[in-house]
Amino acid sequence: MKKYILLIVVIFSCSISLQAQVVMPHIFSDNMVLQRNVLIPVWGWAKANEKVEVWFNNQVKTTKADKNGKWAVKLDAEKAGGPFELSVKAKNTVLFKNVLVGEVWLCSGQSNMEFTVKQSNNAINEIASANNPYIRHIKIAKVISSEPKADFASNSWTVCDSSTVGEYSAVGYYFVKNIYNELKIPVGIINSSWGGTNIETWISREGFESCEEYKEMIATMPKVNLDTLSSLKIATLSKRIELLQGSKLNSSSVGYYRETSFDDSRWPELNEPQLWEEQSLGEFDGTVWLRKAIRLSVEDSKKNAVLELSKIDDEDITYVNGVKVGSNTIWDAKRKYTIPAGVLKEGKNTIAIRVVDNGGGGGIYGDPADLKLTLENKVIPLTGNWKFQVEAIKFEVDVNGYPSLAYNAMINPIIPYAIQGALWYQGESNAGRAFQYRKAFPLMINDWRQKWNQGDFPFYFVQLATFRTDGNSNEGCSWAELREAQTQTLNVPHTGMCVTTDLVTDPKDIHPTNKQDVGKRLAAMALNDIYGKEMIFSGPSYKSMEIKGDQVILSFNGIGSGLISSDKYGYLKGFEIAGNDHVFYLAKAFIKNNTVVLFSEKVENPVAVHFGWIGDASDNNLFNREGFPAVPFRTDDWKTITKEAKYKIADL
Repeated sequence: MKKYILLIVVIFSCSISLQAQVVMPHIFSDNMVLQRNVLIPVWGWAKANEKVEVWFNNQVKTTKADKNGKWAVKLDAEKAGGPFELSVKAKNTVLFKNVLVGEVWLCSGQSNMEFTVKQSNNAINEIASANNPYIRHIKIAKVISSEPKADFASNSWTVCDSSTVGEYSAVGYYFVKNIYNELKIPVGIINSSWGGTNIETWISREGFESCEEYKEMIATMPKVNLDTLSSLKIATLSKRIELLQGSKLNSSSVGYYRETSFDDSRWPELNEPQLWEEQSLGEFDGTVWLRKAIRLSVEDSKKNAVLELSKIDDEDITYVNGVKVGSNTIWDAKRKYTIPAGVLKEGKNTIAIRVVDNGGGGGIYGDPADLKLTLENKVIPLTGNWKFQVEAIKFEVDVNGYPSLAYNAMINPIIPYAIQGALWYQGESNAGRAFQYRKAFPLMINDWRQKWNQGDFPFYFVQLATFRTDGNSNEGCSWAELREAQTQTLNVPHTGMCVTTDLVTDPKDIHPTNKQDVGKRLAAMALNDIYGKEMIFSGPSYKSMEIKGDQVILSFNGIGSGLISSDKYGYLKGFEIAGNDHVFYLAKAFIKNNTVVLFSEKVENPVAVHFGWIGDASDNNLFNREGFPAVPFRTDDWKTITKEAKYKIADL
């Protein structure tokens, strides 16, 4: 329900050209890994027109900074090895030690890529056995920018051991661990990931401008910095709220809002309990005062009293007749405060609550029965209209609110650091726009490849895991549609997809902890595709369908040494068939001559098949003998529930 957005930080100034010292971007540090067998870009800043020398292994490259102080060289290709030192000399010298040459992989996406080794299966043993000086990792700081940045906040490469590996990307670590075990050469991970992010924040502005699907959208994005963007948003919010309240935002009277004597007769009202995003206050983060008056008899005012306020999102300080009776900072905790003796009085009594909403929903919410004042055996409901007044507006730019923000601050500063390829685990935040993901995902891949100018470098991604979501074959399922969009992205050259529907511990948990097998499956793609280790690296994928009477016969690619079921009796699950009425029924299925035969007593004339067309696809049990699961699929396009959903820039 809540979203937590990091504060925007200023990480770099373009005035480096004014410095006399040579400066290197933070992607260069001690313990880094440089990509083998390619020209190695090295760049930085110095005084304008200053001579710069780059020394590495037996190489020396000389260049001169341009008028803005920017300089760059390309070292000759190196074989795997090290450790070496990289030295950059101008009037000063910058020295990087313990540098290795090997394979470098960029790992990006949202929380399942950010998910750490210490959170994964068997973490204690994995961490204890992780002492490998030939594996290195760097985590790019989670920051955003409305303009492309030349550098990121200070972070350094670390050497893999038991004190560091717990914070590594689990998918990235288990991938490179498998690569190292096969190749015995250094491997580096650049981890640029952020939980909860959508794909649109990872695509450059130029990428959007090159795509018909997004040209109109990106044209509405102003070319302003985040401070200006925040100021514009706050000004717009202030104008709307002042119109709603009929008065200017005024903090000078806030000290009186808790008092019974304060006149709130001109304040507007909200219904409670109900999040204010669903009411007239609308989308708003900040501080709001809520007030409600009740009248008590002299007898009631003397009774023991307990005030319950259901739940308050996020924080509250609660007053009764000007006296603080309680506070809480937990957004989903029920509020229950005992009112001290002598606070209540005969006649008018005022409850005043100062609510702070840091993001997402705001205000009092929950069960109406939990919003009440209890006077021993008497209950006074507090539901209904409450007066409200905004004290202050809080606005922090959401990483998902505007396009390109993560790309600008977390990908652009890495370019053109030489890499072998990229791993991607994302899509959960885009499930509601799954149909548009068919455009967005290939766009991002091509955008990154164009920016790096390294050709069609390998791009391997993880398909959405099993997760219990709404929807199914007959209702439509956004999670299944996102998986379908990912599968279609395999049409982009030099891509590969890791299917994970079987790697489930709890279908209610969006973060499967078995990241070991994810890394192993991704590594199988790379080992086969890049490193010359011929092997089966993926599972069965739909090829064709033949209808014979009431049966459907399915053929598959990627069957390896043969199709099998993980069920000990050989039963297949996850298949559905439908006739011309478009109603799907579970199918009986079995393997015959490396095809799958389906039928259902409820479908006399089948015309379409679904496999795993549901969020929780853990029933899927078709594999090849090498242990790779079949790719979920459908043979129709009848019900596509996300087709009209489009990415929109947050309102200014």
